[in-house]
Amino acid sequence: MSHPVAPQHHDNDHAHAHGHDSAHDDGDDYHGTVGGYAIGFVLSLILTAIPFWLVMAKVLPSSGMTAFVVLAFAVVQIVVHMVYFLHMNTKSEGGWNMLALIFTLVLVVIMLAGSLWVMHHLNTNMMPMPHDMRNMP
Repeated sequence: MSHPVAPQHHDNDHAHAHGHDSAHDDGDDYHGTVGGYAIGFVLSLILTAIPFWLVMAKVLPSSGMTAFVVLAFAVVQIVVHMVYFLHMNTKSEGGWNMLALIFTLVLVVIMLAGSLWVMHHLNTNMMPMPHDMRNMP
């Protein structure tokens, strides 16, 4: 009996199996550089240190304004992480990563806004409770 001959695997067979064409590379496989990671790291440190200083030194007059500024720094830091560490841009994966991010953000906004709307209406439409009943067991 003869044994079946295993097919020969070439180096680019693995790339073709995953949809990558070694002969046609658009440059979408950006993996970053040490300098890019260093810039992202320094920006992350700065975007963490400034809000920490704002809170600890009580620089801003009101806690509401401080919370708003800290949240703004958090949003900027999320963008820095996505660009420098996750390498997200409009060209990565043919734009599907950005589309998935936008879809996720829309869902999160809908969920948060809906939850706040429901809680607000529940709070305003609840029957008022007399003060003397709150202390009862």
